[in-house]
Order: sequence, then structure tokens, then C-alpha cells
Amino acid sequence: MVKFGLGERVPWFIGRSPSNPEYHFHTVGGRYIVLCFFGSARLPQSNKVLKDIYKNRAYFDDRNACFFGVSIDQMDEQHLQQVLPGIRYFWDSDRKISALYGAIDEEEGGENFSYSPYSLVIDPMMRALKVINFEDPETHVKQILSLLDDMPKVAPITAANIQAPILVVPRVFPPEFCQQLMELYDQHGGNDSGFMRDKQGKTTRVIDHSHKQRADYLIQDDEVRETSRAFVTSRVVPEIEKAFQFQVTRMERYIVACYDSETGGYFHPHRDNTTKGTAHRRFAMTINLNAEDFEGGDLRFPEYGSQSYRCPTGGAVVFSCSVLHEVIPITKGRRFTYLPFLYDDEGAKIRKANNKFLAEDVGQYHGHTPTKKS
Repeated sequence: MVKFGLGERVPWFIGRSPSNPEYHFHTVGGRYIVLCFFGSARLPQSNKVLKDIYKNRAYFDDRNACFFGVSIDQMDEQHLQQVLPGIRYFWDSDRKISALYGAIDEEEGGENFSYSPYSLVIDPMMRALKVINFEDPETHVKQILSLLDDMPKVAPITAANIQAPILVVPRVFPPEFCQQLMELYDQHGGNDSGFMRDKQGKTTRVIDHSHKQRADYLIQDDEVRETSRAFVTSRVVPEIEKAFQFQVTRMERYIVACYDSETGGYFHPHRDNTTKGTAHRRFAMTINLNAEDFEGGDLRFPEYGSQSYRCPTGGAVVFSCSVLHEVIPITKGRRFTYLPFLYDDEGAKIRKANNKFLAEDVGQYHGHTPTKKS
């Protein structure tokens, strides 16, 4: 069975439903989705799950959540009724949807197969929240509803304020990995963090506490670096491709940064690609590691209003390196964050061509060596 990790994008498909022979699944985004691969309603465990879904149909109102059952049994087409809003079915007699989502394991020739029923709960961005197997049909729906109860409700439709052109991606790093990164920082300590300026034809790292006050730990552990890259690749890169039609292939810099209220952490307005040594950067990303533990210290984009932005722990804010942004002063506690830059193969060519303009300390600090493709 395919195991969807938290925050991973789920595949899209076109399926046959009772009301639409070509139902485009990608149009369902914007609410929580329960995609239930029950196989056949004639199975006792599946029958129990479906009955419990009907009993709790108030959860599935199409505004906050909806339910899609996936059946491979043609007999179900005569007996199962969708209940609108919120409860629908996909008729999967050719088993293509089930195969796409790993619920079915077909032997060569397709005559013999095994079916592993499960439910996949999907967030409004069409990313996996949780896989719930049919281990206990008596509690299966209770687990689904408990998860939905724990999630933030989909907000009602309101008029939008002016907003910065950013992408917010929740649940990129799991809590335990956030904790691991903060422990690495506390174990090794951070170094004074500078910023880039072009001086006398060279991109140079500058320390100026009137502009920036932050300490950074450069992650040295290859396994930790690879883990962080894998999370970004599976959970952020597909969202950037969807939102901006940009294919990220490279990631620069593996650091844990700390804004400390005791030293007055902040970073005044700046852009991240204004020097020869940073011209290749396309997107900046901020992943909060402890969003509940500090006051102040949030992101702001002055060109697009005065509001500030803070993702929950493990979540990312992604934005173009050309956009003016700042970190407002932190007033209480410490803000830990993971801060890479993302770019593509064309950006890699620019980076390689501009390496000759880097001062020696810049190359060492930012790890200007070829990175793995994402």
C-alpha cells in the first residue's frame, strides 16, 4: 500500500461518479476530504464504516469537509446512494483509482489481486493528513471525525484584504524534527548572522547590528541535512509548482536561525537576490520551529501592507526573493526558524557564473558548492 506522508501532495485523477462520468478530483480542493477505499459495501467491515459515515453525515457539508467512497464492486452501483451535500462515490470497476492510491496490489495480468482498504484524510490544499487503515472498523470513523475535530475549520467566504504574494504551506516539518533542529542549535550555539552586499566587485558578507540581529547555526550533520531536504522536496516543491508553475531543483543553505529577545532580534527590510552572489535565488522559505514560544519576530512585507505573518510550528512561508520583507523585532522568547533558498537549473547556471564574484567568507558561510537536485 502507498504510504502518504504528512503534507505530501496526493495524486489527481478523473473518476466515474453516480452524477458525473468524468469527475475531476482536483476540483474538490478547499475543504477537508475523506477518500475511503472500502472495496465493496458487501464486506462487513466496509458496511460498518459506511453506516457510521451516514450516521455522522453532518460532518460532511461540502464547506468544511466531504466524503468520497471508492468501490471496485459493480453491485455497489445499484445500491449505494450518494447524499448531497458531502457524501459521494467513485465507481472504480477498472481499479485504476485504487491502484493509483496503493489500495490494490494486482498480480501480472490483473486477474488476481489483494485489496487493502483504508481511508486517507486530505487537507484543503490536497495534501495528505493521515492514513487510517481498516484495522478496527468499530472505531474507524471515530478516528476520522476526531482528526477533523482537531483541524482548523475552513473559514467562511469573506472579502480579501491586500496580501503579500506568498505561499503558506503548513505541516512541512513534523514536531519532533523541529525539536531536533532546536536542540542542535542549543548544543552547538549560533554565530552572528550577516547579510550580502556588493563591494568593490565582490559579494561580501556584512555584519551590521543596526540592520540585522540574528544568530545562525550551519547544520553539519549530513543525515539531518538530507532529512530536511527530503521534507522540502515532498511537501513544499509540489506546492510551488502548483502555485507559481516553477520547478524547483536546487536548495541552498541548511541553517537554524535564532531571533532572541535578549539581544533584540530583528532583520530590517531587505530583498534576498540583489547581489551578484545571490542573483540566482528565486524563492526564500521560512519554516517556524517553535511558533507558539515567542512574541513579535514575525514576517512582514511592507510593499503589501502592514500585516505580519506567522506559520504554525513546522509550517512554511514561501515568497519570491525579489519581494521586500523584514522580521519585526522579537519582544519575548526566542524564535527558531529554518531558512533555505530555492532555485532551478537556470539559477544554477547563474550561480556558477557568479561564483567568481564571491568573497571567500561568503562561500564558506553559505555553502556555495553544488547541491543535490530536489
